[in-house]
Amino acid sequence: MKRFTISFAVISTLSYPAFAQDDQIDCANAMAQVEMNICAARDYETADKELNAIWKEAHAAAKETDAEQPEELKGAEKALLAGQRGWIAYRDGQCELAGFEARGGSMEPMIVSGCKADLTRARTKELRETLLGEQPQ
Repeated sequence: MKRFTISFAVISTLSYPAFAQDDQIDCANAMAQVEMNICAARDYETADKELNAIWKEAHAAAKETDAEQPEELKGAEKALLAGQRGWIAYRDGQCELAGFEARGGSMEPMIVSGCKADLTRARTKELRETLLGEQPQ
């Protein structure tokens, strides 16, 4: 039995380089689980970049809101930071929980990344609407 486990590990490791060039994966037609995992991670990275871009604008807007307020009414920036920290903890916990659907399986990374991408896009929308006054697209 041990020999099979070692052989499987070697075979798995040797077959992985076929997917090592993840920039060549066509995510619209991903078939293998490793490809789907890479594509889900890419999707999350894209959503996270969008969130980081809007975060800079939202943070600047919160600071501007505070600058326009008398001292006793300031707190937009502090509230934004607290909300974002809480949201990150929520996102990470919620998506870890979602991953239990396939805990320990090859699909788990795809489920977690997909969850993070979805929640990150929703947070980006919230920040746009709340602090920047943009309407949903």
